[in-house]
Amino acid sequence: MYSKMMVPVDLEHIEGLDKALTTAAEIAKLYNCAVCYVGVSASAPSSVAHTPHEFAQKVKQFSENEAAKRGLSSVSSAAYISHDPAVDLDDTLMQAAEECGADLVVMGSHIPNVVNHIFASNAGYFASYAKMSVFVVR
Repeated sequence: MYSKMMVPVDLEHIEGLDKALTTAAEIAKLYNCAVCYVGVSASAPSSVAHTPHEFAQKVKQFSENEAAKRGLSSVSSAAYISHDPAVDLDDTLMQAAEECGADLVVMGSHIPNVVNHIFASNAGYFASYAKMSVFVVR
């Protein structure tokens, strides 16, 4: 049914993604599909990485750790650098999904609040405009 899954990850808030990561792994095993973990960061130093190269290495290491932890056989990673991830995240993730050939995206969401009645969440926006299937895990 699915052959390539993209899973966006925020390495700064990884503890909040366990449910989405578990769901993605279970779907990947069920359909025997490849998984691409995607991270987006600014080029400026952050608490996660000091350089874009270091960020790419950390996303790659994360994907390898997930494969070992969850018993996945086919994983890859992609790191995208954005001038302003807060503004560009939706477009960057759309680009990543197209480039990795994803036919399914599994992504975590946050607990909605009053602001979400005015501004859509990243997951909500992505699900509304993506050309592929999107599974948003809350």
